[in-house]
Amino acid sequence: MDFASLIPQFAISFGLLLIAMTVHEFSHGLVAYRLGDPTASNSGRLTLNPLAHIDPFWTVLLPLMLFLSTGGNLVFGAAKPVPINYYALKNPKRDMIWIGLAGPLANFILAFLIAQIIKFFPFGELLTYLLYNLLAINVVLAVFNLIPIPPLDGSRVLMGLLPLGLSRQYAALERYGFIILFAFIWLGIFNRILWPMVNLIIGMMV
Repeated sequence: MDFASLIPQFAISFGLLLIAMTVHEFSHGLVAYRLGDPTASNSGRLTLNPLAHIDPFWTVLLPLMLFLSTGGNLVFGAAKPVPINYYALKNPKRDMIWIGLAGPLANFILAFLIAQIIKFFPFGELLTYLLYNLLAINVVLAVFNLIPIPPLDGSRVLMGLLPLGLSRQYAALERYGFIILFAFIWLGIFNRILWPMVNLIIGMMV
């Protein structure tokens, strides 16, 4: 495998991923701020500056390792989570749901807007390729984060819906969350569930 030839491709994919993750994290912080929690704003995270949301491992090293190990077929990662103080929220249990939904919803909205741009504006082949890939990355990020496994956003939504006792027990799973996620990836469960949903949503948009 010629790793040198993959670097330019990774740089493009990484840039698109960074845009999607920045929109995602900014939306979490913005909704939290509107619901009474200024933590993200006070920590400099209520911004669309990608540098504020980069985590050395999850944002840089993990996407690079996945990209190289799959021969350029997969790039995925995570931004540094926006800090949320649930005690500062007006209605913590209810607001947790809206904050959890904010990131995926922002990615879906961005993907939809990109789809409309592709449909109605005849760009050149290169720009269309970049826009389509940005659309796809946003959909993947949104669908993946809606999986109800802590610490993904779907788990925040489920915690807000569950009775308080069950919610606390479910939250305790977060220490094992990434182990569960990697086990599901290794077993191919996500391939059988995630990608069909992603392809269905992209097909509906374009």
